[in-house]
Amino acid sequence: MINLFTDFLGTPIWMWGAFLGIVLTLLVADLGVFNRKDHEIGVRESLVTSAFYIFVGLAFGFWIRYQLGQQSAEEYWTGFVVEKTLSMDNVFVMSMIFSFFAIPRMYQHRVLFWGILGVIILRGLMIGIGATLVHEFEWILYLFALFLIFTGAKMFLTDDKDMNIADNKILKFLHAYLPVSEKIEGNKFFTRLPEEGASGKLKLFCTPLFIALVTIEFVDLIFAVDSVPAVFSVTSDAFIVYTSNIFAILGLRALYFALDAMIDRFKYLKPALAIVLIFIGSKIFIAWFAGWEKFPTSVSLSVTAGIIFAGMLYSLYKTSVGGPAQVKMKKQ
Repeated sequence: MINLFTDFLGTPIWMWGAFLGIVLTLLVADLGVFNRKDHEIGVRESLVTSAFYIFVGLAFGFWIRYQLGQQSAEEYWTGFVVEKTLSMDNVFVMSMIFSFFAIPRMYQHRVLFWGILGVIILRGLMIGIGATLVHEFEWILYLFALFLIFTGAKMFLTDDKDMNIADNKILKFLHAYLPVSEKIEGNKFFTRLPEEGASGKLKLFCTPLFIALVTIEFVDLIFAVDSVPAVFSVTSDAFIVYTSNIFAILGLRALYFALDAMIDRFKYLKPALAIVLIFIGSKIFIAWFAGWEKFPTSVSLSVTAGIIFAGMLYSLYKTSVGGPAQVKMKKQ
């Protein structure tokens, strides 16, 4: 018989079970109750749903505070903010993927919903491996930190608009080895169509919805290479890293439909995300030079939230009606 008080990756099994129970309840309610029928999610519904997920995510931090203490709660909230903001960069890429495959808005929620199930598993594997490596080789945190600094610096020099979905290697692989239908068959991921030739037998084909789903999964895996080390730079507690990741992503799925509608208003947020990565990567070296055992979590949370808030305000100002960006466009 399993002892629920036995630790798994440093945290009692019953706490893992409680977290997974909350996530499962949210997912069942999402698909089985509120979005049982396909419909186009508007900005208002998206904002309300996202606010609910943010509330649940932040409230979970108070539960962690009650169970594990103030330090763990601050680490969770910092990880939540970091993951939430870094995940916003995914929105532009997801929007490009949906546009490339011409996925109607009424079916996009279905793709994102099933995508989150894959994310829960893939992030779990990555965090489990990361936690094991950090436990065995603590110096790997310095490699994570250097990687984040490099990634943050690189973000200043790259532009997501240069991305060409058609050249994606995963997409080319799927089209080369899977039978893919050209038409969208409602909300289906698979459909049966007659084979080419005289036989006329029905053959199972993947629809563009399924290809979009797989592409989004691999894109998230690429983004996780940045975000998972970022949260490990905040804490090495696998429970904090995993829960903050998943709660942030759950809310992002809901927020996507609002952000997609006003994505141009946050075009200057990317430099703020780059600064966050550089700051998080630098913390371990700052603490080492200062002779601290660990960089203060409360300071880390405040600085991270401040950078993101400043980036959002600057974006809104620059893209506001009559703002500098608008005036420049009018002169052109």
